Amino acid sequence: MGLIEVQDVSFAYADRPVIDDVSLTIEAGEFVGLVGPNGSGKTTLLELMIGLREPDRGSVLLFGDPAHDSSDRDRVGFVPQKIGDDAGEMPVTVREVVRMGRYPRKLVGRFSDTDRAAIDDAMRRVGITDLADRRVGRLSGGQRQRVFIARALAADADLLALDEPTVGVDAESREAFYDLLRELNDEGITIILIEHDIGVVTTHASEIACLNRELYFHGDPETFVETNALADAYGGTQSVVHHDH
Repeated sequence: MGLIEVQDVSFAYADRPVIDDVSLTIEAGEFVGLVGPNGSGKTTLLELMIGLREPDRGSVLLFGDPAHDSSDRDRVGFVPQKIGDDAGEMPVTVREVVRMGRYPRKLVGRFSDTDRAAIDDAMRRVGITDLADRRVGRLSGGQRQRVFIARALAADADLLALDEPTVGVDAESREAFYDLLRELNDEGITIILIEHDIGVVTTHASEIACLNRELYFHGDPETFVETNALADAYGGTQSVVHHDH
């Protein structure tokens, strides 16, 4: 059984279908790029996979249990779309945000040495130790994204789910961010990423899922760029531009 099992799933907002009979499996340790045109259902599918929504038809299993009712959702680190903009209004420090990742594991009492070590290690892994006492609202977009990745790592997340995390982030910070994701994936963390830049996704991801209400492709990037799935999903002539490193 995969880490996530999506079987014959459909979902609609009122009378507007957005996901139609989608099935796919995500294995532990994969780096999955979820691509498709605007309005194709990518965010909805991601939210279904991590249990934030319940399908109208079909089933979604997360860590072997129904995703919407899973007792293991604290093993998921979710960075939603435009979190960097929203974070600009938060009157809290970097360390305070990362500490939030430990709260689900704390029923009562103070933070233990183990908790503090997890917080420090999470900040170190994403390279923000020197920002610990800075207000989140004073950080750049790329720095803010690292803060929320660190929060997920402090929670000992096994799965990172990211919805267009680099919107508004400059090119240099974006490349560094994806290098970080690759390092985390190499350490064994499963990653699901929604990204509008298909060249970036095919460069960094180990698997591609191409969606436009229905699933047009799910497999390795090399095969994806050789198929017509991209043009079929986007409804026109499309090509993949790879990014140099």
